[in-house]
Amino acid sequence: MSGSAEPPRRGGPSSLAIDNLRAIVILFVLAFHSVLAYLNFLPPQPFPFDSPPFLWRAFPIVDSKRWVGFDLFCAWLDVYLMSFFFLLSGLFAWPSLLRRGALRFLGDRALRIGLPFLVVVALLMPVALYPTYLQTAADPGVAAYWRHWLALPLWPSGPMWFLWLLLAGDIAAAGLYRLVDGRREAVLRLSLFARSHSTKFLAAFVFLSAVAYIPLALSFGSSDWAQLGPFSFQLSRPLHYALYFFAGVAIGACGIERGLLAADAPLARRWPRWLIAAPVLLILWMALTSLTMVEAGGVSPALWALAHLSFVVACFANCFGMLALAIRFAGGRSPVFDSLKSNAYGMYLVHYVFVVWLQYALLAATLPAAVKAASVYGGTLLLSWSTIAALGRLRPVARIIGDGRRARHAGLRAPAVPEAIAD
Repeated sequence: MSGSAEPPRRGGPSSLAIDNLRAIVILFVLAFHSVLAYLNFLPPQPFPFDSPPFLWRAFPIVDSKRWVGFDLFCAWLDVYLMSFFFLLSGLFAWPSLLRRGALRFLGDRALRIGLPFLVVVALLMPVALYPTYLQTAADPGVAAYWRHWLALPLWPSGPMWFLWLLLAGDIAAAGLYRLVDGRREAVLRLSLFARSHSTKFLAAFVFLSAVAYIPLALSFGSSDWAQLGPFSFQLSRPLHYALYFFAGVAIGACGIERGLLAADAPLARRWPRWLIAAPVLLILWMALTSLTMVEAGGVSPALWALAHLSFVVACFANCFGMLALAIRFAGGRSPVFDSLKSNAYGMYLVHYVFVVWLQYALLAATLPAAVKAASVYGGTLLLSWSTIAALGRLRPVARIIGDGRRARHAGLRAPAVPEAIAD
């Protein structure tokens, strides 16, 4: 490939703004999990540990204190946050492949994504979910818990399900890189097309999103999950997530400062439109979804399809609206954000332990739900941040979870949940 095809190193305002999203994203992740115990729609009693469909995997602690505001907050994050992770993670895959080649890229992904997935799922998830068992256990002993854990027909992975799906996306990206050997200019031309013809690119993206999501959602429902061992995924969303990941690959191929996410590109210039569209489409999705929450036989296929379409457009508007707002307003530097970005990936890996144990510790407290949630969030942020900052001083750990210095020296910094996911 000619030298002119190489995307420039990132260092402009858009690059810094996208980089700063890492701090914002990790704060959202911790907040989302911190408030799950206090959602208004949860049943009065915790979910039994041994009974299918094991809904405690999504809601490990159920508190008697509730606030409907958390339902709205979680609905907003649920409609776009995971898709946003895949989009962000794809942004820097192609530049990394160009610098490293497919084999080195995959080796790095295996070390920085595959290994943490295995370690956290095998060692930390049993620790994190012990309080879930204690809520309904007749025998609270550790030995009894381990017997019940091993008797499960699956190995709960918690939030780590994202990592194995992302690793699969990276493998597919590396395969594409090898497949188009000699024709890689086409990927860069597509990336530049996304900027120069942004309306056409984004319209095609929305159409493909509907094709990827609606048929699976109609077939399996929007919320059902499948799990084999530690590998789980939402049945309606694998193609949806793949599309967002490869959209990120296409957008980022020519470099952040040259493409759709450049500071002077139409996406950032039209941020007021996104600021209006994102909440309006979110409300539309919530309204249509609420209409489907009746007996299954009473909902027409047309209403289901319309509700699923509203998810597609709400997800799209909130993802790209977040990008537009970040490019417009999040281009500054902050020592606090720099530290948070450096530790973001590790915080993602360990935070669930602190979330679940803190929620369990506050079960008996006679405090309002908002106070409990704020306490869990603050405690989780402090404990996960300090834990990873300390572990990051160990060279082997820093090599895997990343502390930001290696990426800075390389001239490339990637957003992450998690940092390792992108670069």
